[in-house]
Amino acid sequence: MEEERVRDVPDLTLEKIGKQDLYAMSVGDLQERINSLKTEIARCEQAIAQRGSTKSAAEKLFKL
Repeated sequence: MEEERVRDVPDLTLEKIGKQDLYAMSVGDLQERINSLKTEIARCEQAIAQRGSTKSAAEKLFKL
């Protein structure tokens, strides 16, 4: 039986994206890329906010 991964290794695709030649992309492709990146940023910000609220709840619990 295989062990389940406790934590996945972060996907380093952004390193590759940052090296791509944007000149070869159409305006539509660039706009789609921007929208995808904005969506990912919002998802990351939501994850950060959730962790902050979890931390705050834990701190309140231990102050009792």
